[in-house]
Amino acid sequence: MTANKGNIELTKVSKVYPNGVVGLKDINLKINRGEFVMIVGLSGSGKSTLLRAINRLHDVSEGQILIDGQDITKASGDKLHKIRRSAAMIFQNYNLVKTSSVYRNVMSGRVGYYPAWKGALGLFTKEDQELAAANLDRVNLLDKYYVKARDLSGGQQQRVGIARALMQEPSVILADEPVSGLDPKTTKVVMNDLKKLNEEDGMTIILNVHSIGLALKYASRIVGLKNGQIVYDKPIAEVDKRDFKEIYREAGDDSSDAADDAEEA
Repeated sequence: MTANKGNIELTKVSKVYPNGVVGLKDINLKINRGEFVMIVGLSGSGKSTLLRAINRLHDVSEGQILIDGQDITKASGDKLHKIRRSAAMIFQNYNLVKTSSVYRNVMSGRVGYYPAWKGALGLFTKEDQELAAANLDRVNLLDKYYVKARDLSGGQQQRVGIARALMQEPSVILADEPVSGLDPKTTKVVMNDLKKLNEEDGMTIILNVHSIGLALKYASRIVGLKNGQIVYDKPIAEVDKRDFKEIYREAGDDSSDAADDAEEA
């Protein structure tokens, strides 16, 4: 499914919001197929902006973003939809329709393969219905097929989000703080699901995270952002816990709680 796919390249990417706030500044980043990249940094460092720029939930002000050699920053219409399908997004707040069933939420990840009217009416093929069941089974939620999303726990809702992302048959999964607010046991379940997709399917995972401990445990590479710029980029074998002190230090601070957490992780 992901053979030779899942390569991301950002060249001189900047994002300036209408109010003048700089979200990203001169980002140059190349991520290869099959990497598990964890993006770390303070709140407001540009982590979410970076992820949303990759699949163009945000337009960038300057620069180029290639997904498997195709420039998503200049694409439009059907070409944009096709490129977006290859980079599925998992959201911090799950982004589910709480009054709909788990099945309908998962199938919403497939609507990009159908004319709008078919997707709206739920006219999905038998093959795609079977794919939805298979993807729910992968995250151990097949027994919740007919349950309303509102009746699930936070961890279960996030795993529905993973199953929905898989319906796009992506080569890249972008996850924006996917375990924020989850308890440690549920966090482990969700992270293990993502790691399994990375290792078994060769899927590229790019994930924003606050927890340094999770970054050290799951990442194959850690990228640090500060004030919209990349200030750190190393494969996990070269990462030292002490490196995080500079990434998380506020201007004028000599220490940080995040750096202390890194020493304890």
